[in-house]
Amino acid sequence: MSPAYAELHCLSAFSFQRGAAQPGALVERAHALGYTALALTDECSLAGVVRAFEAAQRLDMRLIIGSEIRLVDGPRVVLLAPDHAGYGDLCRLITRGRRATAKGSYRLTRDDLAAHAGRLLALWVPDEAHAGDADVRWLKGLFGDRLWLALHQFRDGLDAGRRARVQRLARAHALPITAAGGALMDVRGKRALADVMTALRLRKPLAGCGAALAANGEAHLRARDDLATLFEADWLAESARIAACCAFRLCDLRYTYPHELVPDGMTASAHLRALTEAGLRKHWPEGEPPGVRALIERELAIIGELEYEHFFLTVADLVRFARARNILCQGRGSAANSVVCYALGITAVDPSETSMLFERFVSKERDEPPDIDVDFEHQRREEVIQYVYDKYGRERAALAATVICYRTKSALRDAGFALGIAPELVDRLGKAMHWHDRAETVADRLQGLGVDPARPDMARWLAVTEQLVDLPRHLSQHVGGFVIADQPLHHLVPVENAAMADRTIIQWDKDDLEALGLLKVDVLALGMLTAIRKTLDLVAQRRGQPFALTDIPKADPATYAMIQRGETVGVFQIESRAQMSMLPRLRPASYYDLVIQISIVRPGPIQGGMVHPYLRRRQGLETVTYPSAALERVLGRTLGVPLFQEQVMQIAIVAAGFSPGEADQVRRSMAAWKRHGGLEHFRDRLMAGMRDNGYDEAFAEAIYQQILGFGSYGFPESHAASFALLAYASAWLKRHHPAAFFAALLNSQPMGFYGPAQLVAEARRGSVTVRPVDIVASDWDCTLEDAGAQPALRLGMRLVKGLSEAAARRIVTARAGGAFVDTADLVHRAGLDARDREALARADALATIAGHRHQAHWQAAGLQRLPGLLAGHGAPEAPPALPPPAEGEEILGDYNNTGLSLRRHPVALLRSRLDRMGVCRAGRVAQLGDGCALRVAGLLINRQRPGTARGTVFMTLEDEDASYNLIVWGETFRRFRAQAMADFVIVRGMLQRADGVTHIVVHHIEDRADWLGALSVRSRDFH
Repeated sequence: MSPAYAELHCLSAFSFQRGAAQPGALVERAHALGYTALALTDECSLAGVVRAFEAAQRLDMRLIIGSEIRLVDGPRVVLLAPDHAGYGDLCRLITRGRRATAKGSYRLTRDDLAAHAGRLLALWVPDEAHAGDADVRWLKGLFGDRLWLALHQFRDGLDAGRRARVQRLARAHALPITAAGGALMDVRGKRALADVMTALRLRKPLAGCGAALAANGEAHLRARDDLATLFEADWLAESARIAACCAFRLCDLRYTYPHELVPDGMTASAHLRALTEAGLRKHWPEGEPPGVRALIERELAIIGELEYEHFFLTVADLVRFARARNILCQGRGSAANSVVCYALGITAVDPSETSMLFERFVSKERDEPPDIDVDFEHQRREEVIQYVYDKYGRERAALAATVICYRTKSALRDAGFALGIAPELVDRLGKAMHWHDRAETVADRLQGLGVDPARPDMARWLAVTEQLVDLPRHLSQHVGGFVIADQPLHHLVPVENAAMADRTIIQWDKDDLEALGLLKVDVLALGMLTAIRKTLDLVAQRRGQPFALTDIPKADPATYAMIQRGETVGVFQIESRAQMSMLPRLRPASYYDLVIQISIVRPGPIQGGMVHPYLRRRQGLETVTYPSAALERVLGRTLGVPLFQEQVMQIAIVAAGFSPGEADQVRRSMAAWKRHGGLEHFRDRLMAGMRDNGYDEAFAEAIYQQILGFGSYGFPESHAASFALLAYASAWLKRHHPAAFFAALLNSQPMGFYGPAQLVAEARRGSVTVRPVDIVASDWDCTLEDAGAQPALRLGMRLVKGLSEAAARRIVTARAGGAFVDTADLVHRAGLDARDREALARADALATIAGHRHQAHWQAAGLQRLPGLLAGHGAPEAPPALPPPAEGEEILGDYNNTGLSLRRHPVALLRSRLDRMGVCRAGRVAQLGDGCALRVAGLLINRQRPGTARGTVFMTLEDEDASYNLIVWGETFRRFRAQAMADFVIVRGMLQRADGVTHIVVHHIEDRADWLGALSVRSRDFH
């Protein structure tokens, strides 16, 4: 029988550019090999330990937390955490090393290790540079009987020397020896990947790495029988004895919330209640509606029992700060739509208008914080971030990390570099890959470039690329997930510097935090909040009095009529082509209809087969039935069809007898079943529970299949409820203040589904007068000008490509001192350099003072800013009489320099040629019936390929009159992929009309981008 063995030195892919396996894969392999335990010891990092911990819990495998460090002035040591105190020492040591240098590196000295040795266990890996008596004495002085010599055996011709060195040190200094694998891979088959990591770390192609490459693939988790041939039995047994000394588990961590938000003399519970009661009186001065008091008492009781008061107080404090600064914000997430959060002002969703399940976010059966995300104006979120840092300090507040993994393009690039593939070919293949391409398409793209993918060097490149995809590449900072604690964060998790100045991040990402139950407050950025704030400000300026979100009337019939027609370009959440196609079918007429509208065009309901049953029932084509009165209370608001995560949980409670906490585990499994292996363990319980409660087998199976359909895409009603408020507000502003709305959208770019050209076209279709960029009238931002009953929209200089904001603001300041006489006067008074002058001339922004584009360009190019006393005294020169540009040249200049044109649409210039080819325009298309064959032409402005669409691509084609929704089935897209990437196309297909919605199912695509000449069209493409 093979002796017991614990792997005590193992690196995962979170030792970036060293390890070649995911932490979970290493745990699974160690378990399969019968190891007693596995220590994950990534280099100066604990970034992968939570993923390893999750796998270890699943397999009931002992996981030891550790790290390998290389001292700049000393030996290489593997440190293991035997208990909670030792874990804290390790976190602080790693933090010290990472904070001492720039992101991605670390620096630790002997003094650093001495200051943090604490209760850590140490495995010394002696090498030729550090194997002297002085090293031994120093290490023994730090660790005493917590020090071992670790022996590696790699069958590389150097094993005898390693063994002799370790045995000599052991005899001379009475140190115990333990076997250690030094593993970088879970299986031998990843050797090529490990070699690529070495090449990337050394920044050399493999051919230049020489002896730095491993001699073989022995640095993997090996069978115990094999290890028994390499190590003495006592050395193997010693590894198991060391593992037995390590009792610390990540679930032993205890997080403490910040306490300073509670006034002196009050408890957190009393303070939260006082704030909640004050909020209730503000919302309902004459008393809360029936049922709200009971909900409040229930929520406060559970919050108090689980000691979550500080969490809610922390979020409420951020919202209070934002509102005091006039920053729009909106809480969302399951917790955000509780009655407590409504009273605290975290959310504006009235709990009486939805049916939230309290246990969706707070449960007595699990000890973890609830979920609240707060969206802030994306252009002002930085103020909130700085408030967090100022209030809690950088010791106690840090951003969560985001693990950036290899995607196909980055994997191709790095693998190509390591394998010595010609840089030109790597670049060409990268450019041939588009946003929608999956890894399996790489060989096709390579073949399309005239290179045989079966060639040995190409096959090797593609194989390594495939192994790289989804491996961690580096840590980045989360978009806004803050971890805030009462104690320094480095007691819980290592902290390191972010790439951005004055930013620190912890080494765990948001999923890791959720797995361990640590508080994370998402301080997120939402472009639509910026746009709404700017619209409200513009409306207030026109009215001469304040105008706020609360001043927007509810249930406005004109707004809902516009929504039902699908006229929602620019409107939050319901502006995509899929949403616009659903609107005439669902015909939202109330706030809760918008909640459903936002939720139904999602992968979960689509995959679960819930969309068509709901529509048929809503349209009266199918009878609404419920299996029981209990389920009618759950599904009544969605006509018997489960659309939300919360409803699935409620079904599990009502129909299958689950407790609320158990039902939340169903939700969690929905979010992770693809990653962790399925919902099968819930199936039997669901089926048995429904059977015991009198539901037939067919219904139970249907419910289970719907849960599977939700997968990781099930949309929470709580999120939809928050989004619906903003969807309605943005729709109302578009309907009643369109000029202000579109000006604000343009001033908030980049954001949303459409670019400036489409937003301006939509504004003009809505009878908004749009005026061009002009230095005599334009500000940096788009503004409103008097134009009769409705204001006109003046385009701002922010649209001019290549013009700096500082230059634009100098122009506005100079203009306030008097009108510009000519271009020279403008340049002199506004201090414009050659780049600024050229940008304005190309954008036709000098037309008022310089004439047409050619004249403006000539004048801008010929001016010089004279120095000192000569400024403003250049010799006058009569401008030449240059011919004006042709119309096509003007339109080309507009698009290429501002992204849009107020002149004719580019397709209008090609219409006569298209007419001769029989290509339809909007008026003709409107006369055709369902099933008619047709040809249309235009600019491709959007492409979308949802992961749930089985390869189908949805595209938007725009001509001079309208835009068309194109459906390109997967096989058609594969045939015409190159043509579908063109800017201007002619498509042949079949018209589909149903329920007021029109699509064109594409059969053929013809690339005619050459007709556009040098015109550049920027498409917005989405997954």
